[in-house]
Amino acid sequence: MMNEAIAKAQGLVEALSYIQRFHDKTVVVKIGGSIMDDEAVLTNILTDVVFMNYVGMQPVLVHGGGKAINEAMEKSGLTPQMVMGRRYTDERTLAIAEQVLCNQINKFIVNFINTNGCEAQGLHSLSSVVLFAERTYVSSPDGRRIDLGYVGDVNWVNARLLELLVKADAIPCIATIARDQAGGKLNVNADTAAGAVAAAMKADKLVVVSDTDGIFRDLKDPTSRVSHMTVADVEAMIRDGSIGAGMIPKVEACITALKGGVQKAHIIDGRMPHSLLLEIYTEAGIGTEIVL
Repeated sequence: MMNEAIAKAQGLVEALSYIQRFHDKTVVVKIGGSIMDDEAVLTNILTDVVFMNYVGMQPVLVHGGGKAINEAMEKSGLTPQMVMGRRYTDERTLAIAEQVLCNQINKFIVNFINTNGCEAQGLHSLSSVVLFAERTYVSSPDGRRIDLGYVGDVNWVNARLLELLVKADAIPCIATIARDQAGGKLNVNADTAAGAVAAAMKADKLVVVSDTDGIFRDLKDPTSRVSHMTVADVEAMIRDGSIGAGMIPKVEACITALKGGVQKAHIIDGRMPHSLLLEIYTEAGIGTEIVL
């Protein structure tokens, strides 16, 4: 028992310098993937976010929808349509995504944080909007511009509102339904949105919490995880195919953040207990750290 208590004390002492270093620093945390489908894992991550806020950090949450949107579509009799490998979003699909992201997932996150003693503010298309976007198009092999429906790329973030909230000790919780210039609604990729938010706020860190340990040089070799990379390293791995399609939106979000003034970006596995705290408050860290 005494050894266990001493180990806990040593952990707190190790964390002290990091708590001091990151006091009043903004950290954008993106939560997505299968993590959103496991309530125990999600609440574990949210508990870490509450801890961060209590010790003086300024976390900003951006979240996706996991499988919940697909399940809601199936219940409504809708079949996902793909165009050039991207999901096509019609009006009904957008309405379902908005209902799931804003009224279900975002509300759960905000309620959990509030119940645990911090103030959370839900930000999305049904409340105060901080994400603004323009419609996304893809090019066909013959050069034609193809419409993806109500899908957008973020072109402006209301960083001023986010900064006011974190200075008031509130935790912004952003669901990724954006507004366009005409006031319409667009569904945006959560990774992309998180990178844009981090860059707009000049955050100290962007942490992409997913269901992978980070970036691997060889996906078949679990010992090949890369703990530290530069943007040039990442871009080289994209070119040679070492970074596959599922990881590309995450690393592109990190690159956007870093080129926008963020100091460091991290990709970590949220299924590991307290992975967020381990990445920020320990010497070793976990996952993959990316710098400019």
